Amino acid sequence: MPGLGTLINVAAVVAGGLSGSLVGKLFDERQQESVNMACGISVLFIGIAGAMEGMLTLTDGNITSANAMFVVLCLALGTIVGEMLRIEDGFEAFGEWLKVRTGNARDAGFVNAFVTASLTVCIGAMAIVGAIQDGILGDYTTLAVKSVLDFVIIAVMTSSMGKGCAFSAIPIALFEGSITLMAQLLRPLMTEVALANLSLVGSILIFCVGINLVWGKRVRVANMLPAVVLAVIAAFI
Repeated sequence: MPGLGTLINVAAVVAGGLSGSLVGKLFDERQQESVNMACGISVLFIGIAGAMEGMLTLTDGNITSANAMFVVLCLALGTIVGEMLRIEDGFEAFGEWLKVRTGNARDAGFVNAFVTASLTVCIGAMAIVGAIQDGILGDYTTLAVKSVLDFVIIAVMTSSMGKGCAFSAIPIALFEGSITLMAQLLRPLMTEVALANLSLVGSILIFCVGINLVWGKRVRVANMLPAVVLAVIAAFI
């Protein structure tokens, strides 16, 4: 059934949030800070691994790098577009609305937890490819694998950052659900080169999420999201 993969992913994120919330109550403030740091370092390396896969190649036993100019252009132009559209502000405004509507008005870290978790689990090729496979073939395997990863990530993040992380299930439902519905239209765009570009730039944005987790909010990652769209467009230029 098309859309089942999205439902599984949403359920996994909610379950991860509930699990993390229960476990987080067992930690004192210092332990929560340590878990948050560990989570941030993990996200950094997930981003590094994906980015290096797209930038480094092994040729005749030698490692060579590529796509540096492509990355610079996508990130620079994408960030300019994102800043003009004020995407980060939109994310935060929605987070503030959720905070009030869900009875978490006194949770000072709710919005940051929601935005950070949403960006972590929504950015990446698995979400797009999995949703397309689900929409066209009814194959939810990729999203099922992603759901297991998201469960662990959200559980850890919720235990240290708070219940706002669990509400990242909403952007996942909207994002993956929309792609599943438009799968027939998007399928021709997801060529091998387009997916490689998307994975490369998406991984760098995940790395930026890790920076914010480890060193505090220093990068407006949501405003960099148009870079992912530009990366796909670049595959056809």
